[in-house]
Amino acid sequence: MSDASANSPALPPSQTEGWLEGPLPPREGWTTRKFIFLICFVFVFHVALVVLFGTKKQSIPRPVGNIPHLQLADGGNELIALGDPTLFARPNLHDVVTEYWRHVTPPTPPNFNWTEDPRYLLPAPVNFGATFEGFIQSTKPGEYPLNFKSEPKLVIPPAPADNSLPLATTMRISGDLVHRRLLSTIELPALPRNDVVAPSTIQALVDQAGNVASAVVLKSAMDNTRDTDADQAAAQLVRNLRFAPAPALMFGQITIVWHTVPTNAVPATTP
Repeated sequence: MSDASANSPALPPSQTEGWLEGPLPPREGWTTRKFIFLICFVFVFHVALVVLFGTKKQSIPRPVGNIPHLQLADGGNELIALGDPTLFARPNLHDVVTEYWRHVTPPTPPNFNWTEDPRYLLPAPVNFGATFEGFIQSTKPGEYPLNFKSEPKLVIPPAPADNSLPLATTMRISGDLVHRRLLSTIELPALPRNDVVAPSTIQALVDQAGNVASAVVLKSAMDNTRDTDADQAAAQLVRNLRFAPAPALMFGQITIVWHTVPTNAVPATTP
């Protein structure tokens, strides 16, 4: 260190920040240019060695041996035929069957390209309409009198059978209740009516114990002429029924066909 620098006062760090940096020190070791030059030198040296010390050797072809030769043979050469692996597996021209079929005369196919002289059908005017005339003579339409005002026919309706109307009130059971045994017996009364009463159909719900839990009268939407008293009486009769116990609830329809008696007669009851 020189004396001037030793004697000069030290500057504060704030004043030295604006100074320019000096040149960097040289890099140490191999540079990129040196590596490229070394690779090119080694490649050129290797090519030179190959050119100088390389020898050119003439290639000599190998002798050819065991070459297959083709030879034309006639059809009578049996040795060649015995060397065929399909001699006994496929048909041969010299076996017995093939020799026989070669001498069979094939059938001559028919010739369909034949022509015939035209034959014209001459018309016979005498026979025109003979068939139609014979049909008209053999088939004549029936003759019916033109009676536009026929006499009225009196038709008497057949007398009704004895069993056309019920002689007593009956009951029919349908649905799931058909196979369920009926325990109670009720009396089905006759209705005091001067006319026939339509049957009353009741939809019944029977519980597990056999009692009728619900009895609903089934009515049609277009039926306004039903006997309400007869339907209510039928519903009450259904509620009094008792069935055998079952493991589940069952629905069914019970139809009561009423038997009517005149109002001036004593109502008769039939069990």
